[in-house]
Formats: sequence, C-alpha cells, structure tokens
Amino acid sequence: MLRFEFSIEIDRPPSEVFTFITDASRLPEWQSDVVKAEWQGEPGQGARIREVRRFLGRRVEIEQEVTDYEPGRRFGLRAVSGPFPLSVMVMLEPRNDGTTLMLSGEAEPGGFFTLAEPLVGRAAQRQARTDFETMKHILEGTSPS
Repeated sequence: MLRFEFSIEIDRPPSEVFTFITDASRLPEWQSDVVKAEWQGEPGQGARIREVRRFLGRRVEIEQEVTDYEPGRRFGLRAVSGPFPLSVMVMLEPRNDGTTLMLSGEAEPGGFFTLAEPLVGRAAQRQARTDFETMKHILEGTSPS
C-alpha cells in the first residue's frame, strides 16, 4: 500500500481554500493530469465527482465518492472506479490570516505497479505537491518561483 502526506501554507482563509479545492470544474486549472471534472449531484458527503484524467498516456475516467465534507475544515475522496483504489483526505487549519493544508493519501496499485510501488509512490507524492503548489499560486495570485 502506498501512503503519502505533506502540508502547505496558503495565504488565504480556510473557507476560500475549501471552496476552491471542491470546485470540480476548476480541477483542470491546478491538477496537471485532469482533463475534465464535474460533480454528479450536489456537493456533499456521499456525492460523487466524475473525472477524466491522463494516466500513463491514456485517457481514463475515474469516479470519486466524497467520504468527508466539512466546509472550511476537511474534504475526503475515495475512488470507486479507475485504474486502482485511491483515497485522499485534505484537512484545513486556520493559520494567522491563512491556512495550513494537510494532505494524506493511500493507494493500492496492484498488478504491474506492485513491483514499481516505491517509484510510483514518490511520483504520486511529487505530483500532488506540485499540483497543490499550483493551487496555492492561483489562490494567492502569485507566480511560481
């Protein structure tokens, strides 16, 4: 099982960060492998997000179920379809005038990916960190360094 986690400081309040990360239509702006994403129904716990992503040079559809939905505090997803089981939890904590965002994730790649699990894990964490840095820059209106 792959596990990854990191945190990032964002100079915006938790409510604004939460609103941004849960706006499925904006995922392609900051997640480099997302082609399209949309809510299936109203946002909230138990709802689903359908995504089209690029994965290993292919277009794949992934459906994610919302496992946690507490505005301004936490947002969790679990893949119910796609290349392999994946779950992600985002926790938001107020920090001065901004937010500390903590992300943790787990994946069970299986098959071919079992042999390459350490490499896949490092690549997944690196990609998630890069995507969240992009999101930070968009929210703060700054340019990447």
